[in-house]
Amino acid sequence: MQAPDELREVVETSLAELELDGSLGALTEPMRYALAGGGKRIRPVLCLAVCEAAGGRVEDALRAATALELVHTFSLVHDDLPALDDDDERRGRPSLHVAFGEAVALLAGDALLTEAFGLAARCERPEIARELARATLGMIGGQHLDVTGADVPLDALHRLKTGRLLAAAVGLGLWSAGVPEPQQEPWRTFGEELGVLFQAIDDVLDGDGYAAELGADGARRLALDTAGRARERLQGLDADTTVLEELVDGLAVRTV
Repeated sequence: MQAPDELREVVETSLAELELDGSLGALTEPMRYALAGGGKRIRPVLCLAVCEAAGGRVEDALRAATALELVHTFSLVHDDLPALDDDDERRGRPSLHVAFGEAVALLAGDALLTEAFGLAARCERPEIARELARATLGMIGGQHLDVTGADVPLDALHRLKTGRLLAAAVGLGLWSAGVPEPQQEPWRTFGEELGVLFQAIDDVLDGDGYAAELGADGARRLALDTAGRARERLQGLDADTTVLEELVDGLAVRTV
């Protein structure tokens, strides 16, 4: 079993070596700028870790994990645009629209998303592209609820906007490992808990969402309770979940 840092290196190498479509021309520069923005690569690392824990090989899930990170990067590029979150900085660097202009950022995001599904379509299992598509649509639907100020419970919003891609990381890992659908449910329940955990900590750090609704201490308690449930889910699996438990612990105490 490879440790999270080792899996992260695998993801970084895959992203650095990714062949982008030649017809994109100079647009590949801002796309690579977005992909090189760093981050913990939580979603693709989770995908690889689940695949390995479920009996597969890291290389079996690498294409799916890379596609997942492309979708996540697309979402960040578009989220930063003035029409949405209007963020001028991303991970200590100018946001893509600041560095290259709004029109280029919009097109780069579109291209990242398209490249993601090109990768997913080349995976051996057709379920992988379908899983990624459902998750992406859920994320977009959640973003729409957010920007339009829809009157929906906060947990329902987060389950879409944040939780769908994290849950999909688990699903993609399972399909890549060849786990039959009837045996996936306990793994997927674990994935649902991760979405809540990630968002609760995110809101503590940003001072909004759960932190605004429950207070910082309440949001932190929610995160710790959810982390406990996630560990319980893992302990119920007939698998070596050591690396996944390490990922849960890392999410529960993260500070950035």
